[in-house]
Amino acid sequence: MKLLLYCLNYAPEITGIGKYTTEQAEWLAARGHDVRVITGPPYYPAWRVASGYSGWQYRRETLNGVRIYRTPLWVPQRPSGLKRLIHLASFAASSLPVLWSQWTWRPDVLMLVEPPLACAPAALLFGRWRQAATWLHIQDYEVDAAFALGLLKHPALKWLATRLEQGALARFDRISTISQAMLARARQKGVPPSRLVMLPNAVDLRAIRPLADHKYREMLGIAPDAVVALYSGNMGAKQGLELLAESARLLAGHRHIHFIYCGDGAGRADLADRCEGLQRVHFLPLQSARRFPALLASADIHLMPQRADAADLVLPSKLTGMLASGRPVIATAHAGTELATLVAQCGVVVPPGDAPALAHAIATLAEQPVRRGMLGAAGRAWAERHLDREAVFLDLESTLLQLVLERSRDEAAAAGIGND
Repeated sequence: MKLLLYCLNYAPEITGIGKYTTEQAEWLAARGHDVRVITGPPYYPAWRVASGYSGWQYRRETLNGVRIYRTPLWVPQRPSGLKRLIHLASFAASSLPVLWSQWTWRPDVLMLVEPPLACAPAALLFGRWRQAATWLHIQDYEVDAAFALGLLKHPALKWLATRLEQGALARFDRISTISQAMLARARQKGVPPSRLVMLPNAVDLRAIRPLADHKYREMLGIAPDAVVALYSGNMGAKQGLELLAESARLLAGHRHIHFIYCGDGAGRADLADRCEGLQRVHFLPLQSARRFPALLASADIHLMPQRADAADLVLPSKLTGMLASGRPVIATAHAGTELATLVAQCGVVVPPGDAPALAHAIATLAEQPVRRGMLGAAGRAWAERHLDREAVFLDLESTLLQLVLERSRDEAAAAGIGND
């Protein structure tokens, strides 16, 4: 196949949507498919363009068998609702000439990764005119999330964004997303089941596995018998990061409990300020993919704070590594949400925004090593059943090939009707 991926985030970003899109593209390229990517310069989650890249230039490169076209992108240092809109619009506009430069290459499938939904009209038009199958992969219901989280509030913007979303969902040949709750939301928005595909964020179970690794403990001066609660990933608006600081402060008297907060994003500075003076809170920058398994292995407990208003609009991508590492998870989520249902099988669920409940759950689980082992093993087993990268990507490849075959049959039938 010739597969054109149209996505805002891509390697060398090592966390979030870019990580998973990169893994899909490189796996398909290694299988012999011709894969091209239209993307921006790496900037996430720090919200600054990475060293060696420019936000104002077009650039072409090849990485692990994938040809990458990078377009200019405006990246705000302090993202707000309006600034995020301009940020997304800048990519939608600057990527247009690159998209149309693929006309002579003639891809079999054009897959757009949401966000940004603003690229959907151009993607659909290109697919229709060039007779390429179109696929929308929803990592984040950005319209619903933007208004639920208060990033956008103006009614006119909501009307416009909703209409854009409705038009996109009605026209893509396939629509995939990463969780059952997000699939259900797509059905609620009018997408027929025949066009829906489950495509979870997968994990390399051979790279991330239950380990006893004390490198990070030694580096940070944490005793081998201490209990470590780890948060690793983006530090942004959806995470409810204030709970991490409040729970650490409530547990300051528990000398055997340490916290490691690893990541970057718009909320990191505020989190660091809230944790000032707490001796057993350790901050780390984002770790490379090579070092990430050892970081996960340093934890006894994984922390997943999540704001209540983000429930079932996104499924945190960091959950895959947590489950694969064989450690229990403590998540903040309302009962009945997919996150709560999943974590209840391999950890503890507490109400969103309730710092005392989160602190109590950490303290309780810290005193229960046998229970931690059982919950961690249950999470690993769930990851093996549902998130194995090889199995997920084989299903993706099969569905893509089926879509190309269907499109070829439709074109042949249309040509036959025309000849008659």
